[in-house]
Amino acid sequence: MCVCPGPRRIGIPVRSSSLPLFSDAMPAPTQLFFPLIRNCELSRIYGTACYCHHKHLCCSPPYIPQSRPRYTPHPAYATFYRPKESWWQYTQGRRYASTPQKFYLTPPQVNSILKANEYSFKVPEFDGKNVSSVLGFDSNQLPANAPIEDRRSAATCLQTRGMLLGVFDGHAGCACSQAVSERLFYYIAVSLLPHETLLEIENAVESGRALLPILQWHKHPNDYFSKEASKLYFNSLRTYWQELIDLNTGESADIDVKEALINAFKRLDNDISLEAQVGDPNSFLNYLVLRVAFSGATACVAHVDGVDLHVANTGDSRAMLGVQEEDGSWSAVTLSNDHNAQNEREVERLKLEHPKNEAKSVVKQDRLLGLLMPFRAFGDVKFKWSIDLQKRVIESGPDQLNDNEYTKFIPPNYYTPPYLTAEPEVTYHRLRPQDKFLVLATDGLWETMHRQDVVRIVGEYLTGMHHQQPIAVGGYKVTLGQMHGLLTERRAKMSSVFEDQNAATHLIRHAVGNNEFGAVDHERLSKMLSLPEELARMYRDDITIIVVQFNSHVVGAYQNQEQ
Repeated sequence: MCVCPGPRRIGIPVRSSSLPLFSDAMPAPTQLFFPLIRNCELSRIYGTACYCHHKHLCCSPPYIPQSRPRYTPHPAYATFYRPKESWWQYTQGRRYASTPQKFYLTPPQVNSILKANEYSFKVPEFDGKNVSSVLGFDSNQLPANAPIEDRRSAATCLQTRGMLLGVFDGHAGCACSQAVSERLFYYIAVSLLPHETLLEIENAVESGRALLPILQWHKHPNDYFSKEASKLYFNSLRTYWQELIDLNTGESADIDVKEALINAFKRLDNDISLEAQVGDPNSFLNYLVLRVAFSGATACVAHVDGVDLHVANTGDSRAMLGVQEEDGSWSAVTLSNDHNAQNEREVERLKLEHPKNEAKSVVKQDRLLGLLMPFRAFGDVKFKWSIDLQKRVIESGPDQLNDNEYTKFIPPNYYTPPYLTAEPEVTYHRLRPQDKFLVLATDGLWETMHRQDVVRIVGEYLTGMHHQQPIAVGGYKVTLGQMHGLLTERRAKMSSVFEDQNAATHLIRHAVGNNEFGAVDHERLSKMLSLPEELARMYRDDITIIVVQFNSHVVGAYQNQEQ
C-alpha cells in the first residue's frame, strides 16, 4: 500500500533582526550531510513504491516534460545512475486486480504543503537612510529533491544603502548552495563598504570590541545558517576585507557596484576551493568543506539601491522584470542570461578559452564536457582543479569522500582546466515607474512556465485584475460545459479574492497545477503534491522564487529629483 506524504509542518515567519557578522547563527540542517540517493537506489524504490491501490495517484504519467538531471555521470558509471527502464514503463507492465480508488489531498492539505516555506517582508516606508524603492518581497520554495538542493537569501545592507536578494540552485547535493546562501551576501556587503568602515571593522576585531552589523537578514525559520562553520567562514571573510584595506589607498571614490559584485562572486568561489585544499583539523569541518567544494551551485542575485538595479547571475537561474504597459497589459524584461548550451555566446566563450583541438569536446551533448548543464557555477572543483590536485585531495580526505563515485572519476577530455568559472554576468537596469516587480527564480520554475505567463500571473495577482481579462483557450475546442466551468471558477476567484497571501506561493500553485487552459486544476495539483519524495524529482525540479515589489511613487520621485 502506498502512503502518500501528508502536509508539512508550517513554519511561522519571525521578524527579521539585525545580526552581527556571524553571531546568533542558526544550526545547519543535519540533512545537509546526508549521502546522495543514486538513481540505482531509486530504481529499487520504483519496484516497490507502486504496489498500491492508488495507482492513478502515484503511478500516473508525468504531466510536464521530465527534467534532465543537471549532472550526467561518465558512461563508466552509468549503471550507478540510470535504471534499465523508465518508471512509467515499469509500472505499465504490471496488472492490478483491484479497482483503483480515488484519493486526493483536500484544499487545506494542498495549502499546507504550498505554504510551508513561504515568507514575506514589508520594507518600512523610511528605512533610516532614505525612502526605499522596494515595497517588500514574497518568497517560497517547493522541494522535489530530498533534501531540497535550492536555497534563498534576502538581507538589507546596514552600512551602505540597498537590499540584496538571491536564489541558489545546487547540484550533486545541497552543500554548496547552502554555503553560498550563507556567505555570498557578506562578501558583497564587504565589497561595497568604504575604506573607513572597513578599517573600523578591522580595528574592532583587533581590540575585541563588538562589530558593526553589516547585514539585516530576512529569513524563514527553515533558512539555516551553519553554526559549526561560522568561525572558518568569518576568518576567510576577514582575510578578504584585510586585502581590500591594503588595496585601497583611502581616497574617497565611488564604489562600482558591478565590480563589487564580480569580485565578491569570484573571491567566495576561490575561498571555497582554498578551504578544501587546506582542509581542517576538525574531521567534521574537513568533510564539510570538501562536500561544499565537490558539489556545485548556481546563483542569481539582485542588488536594489534607489532606482539602481543590478543583477549578478552565474548559471541558469533567472531574473525577470514585470513591466505594466499604459494599456494595463504586462510584459517581461529579462535581466539575466542563461549560462548553458542554449546561449551561443556562452558556448563561444568556452571554446575560445581552450585549444582548438578541444572545440568538439568542451561542449558535448549540450553539456560541459558532456556532463554539466550550467557553464558557470560555484564549487564543482571537478571541473576546475588539475587532475593531480584532485587525486591528492581525495586521497588525503576522509573515507566518506573517497568512497563517493562522483569524486573518484575524472571527467572525459579533461586537458586544460579550469573549464568552469563562478564569475557572474552583471546586468544594470534603471528602474522606471512602470517597472512593478522583479521575479528571481531557479530553473525549476522556468522549465514549467514561459516568462510571459510568469509576469502576467504575478502582475494580475498584485493588481487584482485577473478577473477582468478575457478567457484565453488557445487552439483548443471548448464545449459549453467547459466554458461554464471556467466562468464558474472565475466567479469563485472574484468572491474569495485570493487564497494565497504570498505572490511566490501563487506562482508555484500555477507552475505545478496549471491545466491546458492556464487555470489551476486542483486534481492535478493534488496528484503532483502527493508524489513521494523519492519520485517527485522524476516530474519536476526544486522551485525557489522571490518576488520583489517596487514602489512606483518612490521610483518616480527619484526620477523627478534628477531632472
